[in-house]
Amino acid sequence: MRDLSVSNIPRNSSRTGLYNYFTDNSMCRMCDKHEKPTKIAFTSNINNNEVVPVNTKEDAAAGRHQCGYLMHLHEQEFILQGGNPEWLKGPSFTPKKLRNLNEVNKLMAHRPWMLSKMHIENLTKGKENWSLAEVMQAIILLSHFHALCSFVNGCGIKPEIDHNGGHTFRSSVSEQNSETDSDGSTNGEMNGEPEVGINVLLERMKKISEEGEEETTEEERLKRFNKIEIQSAEITTTARRPSPVAEILKYVEDEEFSYTDFAKRTEETQPTFRIQDYSWEEHAFSLANRLYPDIGTHLDDKFNMAYNLTYYTMGENNDVDTTAFRRSIWNYIHLLYGIMHDDYNYGQVNQLLERNLKAYVKTVTCYPERLTRKEYDNVMREFKHSEKVHVNLMLLEARQQGELLYALRAVNQYMT
Repeated sequence: MRDLSVSNIPRNSSRTGLYNYFTDNSMCRMCDKHEKPTKIAFTSNINNNEVVPVNTKEDAAAGRHQCGYLMHLHEQEFILQGGNPEWLKGPSFTPKKLRNLNEVNKLMAHRPWMLSKMHIENLTKGKENWSLAEVMQAIILLSHFHALCSFVNGCGIKPEIDHNGGHTFRSSVSEQNSETDSDGSTNGEMNGEPEVGINVLLERMKKISEEGEEETTEEERLKRFNKIEIQSAEITTTARRPSPVAEILKYVEDEEFSYTDFAKRTEETQPTFRIQDYSWEEHAFSLANRLYPDIGTHLDDKFNMAYNLTYYTMGENNDVDTTAFRRSIWNYIHLLYGIMHDDYNYGQVNQLLERNLKAYVKTVTCYPERLTRKEYDNVMREFKHSEKVHVNLMLLEARQQGELLYALRAVNQYMT
């Protein structure tokens, strides 16, 4: 029998293998205009043959959001790299060391604010313990593939035709029903509010730019954050959570565990995450590089590329400064996880992100498996398709950064 120790997990020899797979298949149709940021996003923290092993953690991560496309991809890659097929039968067939990640995987995917130093301690103690360097690698992989599920589902990418749920030309009856509310409206129009249009959005962005940063007190900024947070909790989707098929369910434990609004949390020990207390730039970046050399730099490149990327267009308009819009998207995603940027005026969120767009962002970020085609079609109608893909790139990176902030803070608390 083959040795099932974690040290014998196969390591991928090609850093760009996953990116090449994407661009050779469905992903190429989505990301052709964003080749550079997409390549950075898909290769900066995966398939590094010096450190990161290819194993079933990726399937467990993708399974939290029922992302069959990614799961099939990783199963194929696992076998190609000499992995033991037994491991693909489910977590119970993998080493206990890998199974010990299940709780961390579940929390990071759905409620990262519940992570604590206790979870890190549980991984680093006992016979099947993880080193801190291994923990660092694991949480980066998990966060990356959770966020990649958001991107894949957000762009409507389905499994290849030879897999369950693969490409079809017509939606199933159940999917059509889930896309229509009882009153006949679509999920993308659940609030009955029409889009204001790009011209109105441009005027609002111009006004924000001309007025500059508003002088507000810390109390007022917190009040605005809490207001948007409460409003976000009122945004729901009527789309039913799809029932996972057996090939996905085998990787998932506690399948009913899912995202709940941070604003509705009951645990008093989980206050709002303040960026002024623990930020990526001043804290998490250096800790990541310390435990996993150079990974902090790779991640920083990813985050900055997605955050700063612009072609100075919005729909058919050119020479547009989209900074305020991009910043509102990024910070709203973090708000969904209870993360507050202390220097940001959250009043701009309601000025620049209409309710339909906030509903789309929330769905893709928090429960991407529920996204329907009509939700995608009914939001950002005047945007170019490539611009909608760019929004999804920001969703990917902002979500991963949010998960990592909580996870690395827990690691830091354990170390100190």
